[in-house]
Amino acid sequence: MLSKPLLTLKIDVDTYRGTREGVAPLVRMLAAHQANATFLFTMGPDHTGWALRRALRPGFFSKVSRTSVVEHYGLKTLMYGTLLPGPDIGKRCAEELRAVRDAGFECGIHTWDHTLWQDNVARRDAAWTSTMMRKAAARFAQVFGMPARTIGAAGWQMNVSAFAEHDTAGYAYASDGRAMLDERGAMLRAGDGPHRVRNGNTVLRCVQLPTTLPTLDELLGCQIDGKMLTASNIADHILSLTAENRRDHVYTLHAELEGQKLAPIFEQLLTGWQAQGYQLASMAEYHDKVKQSELPVCPITWDELPGRSGRLIVQGKAA
Repeated sequence: MLSKPLLTLKIDVDTYRGTREGVAPLVRMLAAHQANATFLFTMGPDHTGWALRRALRPGFFSKVSRTSVVEHYGLKTLMYGTLLPGPDIGKRCAEELRAVRDAGFECGIHTWDHTLWQDNVARRDAAWTSTMMRKAAARFAQVFGMPARTIGAAGWQMNVSAFAEHDTAGYAYASDGRAMLDERGAMLRAGDGPHRVRNGNTVLRCVQLPTTLPTLDELLGCQIDGKMLTASNIADHILSLTAENRRDHVYTLHAELEGQKLAPIFEQLLTGWQAQGYQLASMAEYHDKVKQSELPVCPITWDELPGRSGRLIVQGKAA
């Protein structure tokens, strides 16, 4: 009997509010659907307010207007690091983090400081990068009593040193990048998926499990196939993508969105994916499925995706 395709759920937890208010509802929803997932936590301070500097980037205002950033993240969160001190998530939310593990879900590292990493790592050196990553790793070990097995970059932002640090830290698998998508959110290259990264002549050991589907904030408010995607029809659109391209996928969701006001959409997705015959899985389960396979080796590559401002890590073309 053929095994079900995997729909791997990678949950990025970016903020203090998302950790306190968005994680527990997701745990309950996943448990009700008997679905697995991986939670990736921000381990240090919440400086979301610094992200307002991105207002100068092309496409930023269009995304803000489409996705109601203030509504989903909260005005207080948008003042952390500016008018208000940024709360230390790993210190203040340690019980919430351990409760996710105790509920049976895989936990990993997102970053130390989400905004600091996302806005700086692309141009920082090896010393800065390793310091940030090792602070997050040390805090994770302090909270959970054991080292993390996996990691996923904040904002899909990396540099060469960050990829190398994965091997130094011993991460067997990570999800730091994206598959290339068209305007509808469909994959442009059928062969994209699990791979290893090449840095010059060095092939790194850590297996990359890239996100293969668009995120809610990339689609909401967009005109696709002649219609505006809203909260009432966006789940149907994403489900159409997984129906058309029935294969293993990685979907990235956010505790600040699917764990709060957009929870009804995520509930529709869970129900729909199960009806389509997908197994809702963790990153660990996906890695177990592919780790013995001969995986393609791809160069470190940056590009842009529809609905998201700025450049990010994408899966490069294998040699």
